[in-house]
Amino acid sequence: MIKTLPLRRTITIFLFSITVAMIQSGCSDQQKQREHGRQVSETQTLRYDNEIHLANIRQLTFGGENAEAYFSFDETKLIYQSTRGDLQCDQIFVMTIDGNDKTMVSSGKGRTTCAFWFPDGQRILYSSTHASGVDCPPLPDRSKGYVWKLYPEYDIYTANADGSHVTVLSATPGYDAEATISPLGDKIVFTSTRDGDPEIYTMNLDGTGVKRLTFTKGYDGGPFFSWDGKSIVYRANHPEGAEEMATYEEIVKEHLVRPTRLEIFTMDADGKNQRQVTSNGKANFAPFFHPDGKRIIFSSNLADPKGRNFDLFIINVDGTGLERITYCESFDGFPMFSRDGKRIVFCSNRNNAKPGDTNVFIADWID
Repeated sequence: MIKTLPLRRTITIFLFSITVAMIQSGCSDQQKQREHGRQVSETQTLRYDNEIHLANIRQLTFGGENAEAYFSFDETKLIYQSTRGDLQCDQIFVMTIDGNDKTMVSSGKGRTTCAFWFPDGQRILYSSTHASGVDCPPLPDRSKGYVWKLYPEYDIYTANADGSHVTVLSATPGYDAEATISPLGDKIVFTSTRDGDPEIYTMNLDGTGVKRLTFTKGYDGGPFFSWDGKSIVYRANHPEGAEEMATYEEIVKEHLVRPTRLEIFTMDADGKNQRQVTSNGKANFAPFFHPDGKRIIFSSNLADPKGRNFDLFIINVDGTGLERITYCESFDGFPMFSRDGKRIVFCSNRNNAKPGDTNVFIADWID
């Protein structure tokens, strides 16, 4: 639930998307060691001394820009997006949780983002621009500063797990993306500009029963349900003051969002009781609930005065108890816990083979 420099797109991704961090060459100490021709041990390469909550880190992809890797409901597979080889922009891939059997399951046409599994593991969910053309849509105009493009060509699709039988699930004028499914297996939550502003909506698994949840002016997106299905965590950029609002109004007409300030919010699954969790003025994104329902893990540049380094942090749902989790000196993001809280999958620039590579990692979580 944001890419031109290495990490992508409209959000995210969000995708957010952090691309500032991706222009880094990877973790700097690793780079220096390579330049001097020294081998780096697995411990030095994959885990840093202060990463006390991570153990047995395993790298699952090796090269390209890989992001937003999410467990299937039975936690035997991962679905993720990747730009690799001859691909010019993201396509959707699946693999087993040990990194084997990597298979592209999108068509290779257009740009794709934000994939997720249906509860039965037999179907997948993702957004794509392929209906508007086979080529990758153009990158956003950076003359307006660092912006994400919320491509209005994005619609939400379902397909069989092997990529066959692609069916449109949500196609409206404007951006439809950043879709994930409740652990209860009953609702999809997603971001859309169907009403003009980027807002969060829910719908049934068949695309019916669409309900708008957010109404504050600004970008609301990247939503995930809590493990009990009762809450949603998301990121938001709400303009403050007349000048910010005027700038926002201008660029949103061009399907652009400036993600340099994103805060983490929660709300009930029906949109009630919206609460701000972070208030640090930084780019906080990719939030995900810990299975205990009391904590949220997310990626942020709050520890870097220059705003280029993104790490994982965890915080209580009431905004207290902030703790830094990762210490790679460029990018760590897109975390997801397993249902029992014993494993975590995330994406990182650590152990890059070349500048700009972002790979998928899985680790044991130590509380």
